[in-house]
Amino acid sequence: MSSWNVPGGAAHAAKDPAQTTASGLPVPRYVSLKSDRVNVRAGPTMDQDVSWIYTRAGLPVEVTAEWENWRRVRDSEGAEGWVYHSLLSGRRTAVISMKHKDELATLYDRPDKDSAVAARLQAGVVAHVKHCGNGWCRIVGNNFDGWVEQQRLWGVYADEKID
Repeated sequence: MSSWNVPGGAAHAAKDPAQTTASGLPVPRYVSLKSDRVNVRAGPTMDQDVSWIYTRAGLPVEVTAEWENWRRVRDSEGAEGWVYHSLLSGRRTAVISMKHKDELATLYDRPDKDSAVAARLQAGVVAHVKHCGNGWCRIVGNNFDGWVEQQRLWGVYADEKID
């Protein structure tokens, strides 16, 4: 991947109140893919080669830098590249992340390990994030709705609150 000299450095600290970005939004931040076909480029211009193509709308990615209308994103596997801003959505999603791929994440009826089990989800399942707080997130997806421990998700920060 090419290295780009992006003004303000490669990434701005999310908690830095003095940061200025092209969008006016904090960097880093999580967003999701808007389309089933998103080209990821080696650099922030249409002239750059397409490095790969995402084929799953709703996949969460982390914006790590901005350059004009381009966003450098990182996915849950650590791959990074540049995406045009209009292909990204502020809608929050997350992917189930487990230490071992064969482990299942338990989804509960309430944000409490003593509540009923609503489902068990495989690593890689993508869900819409409805709420996060106190170490728990309510997630919704195809045929499931419940609460999961926040640490089981890639697409939300450890102490992030989402309403």
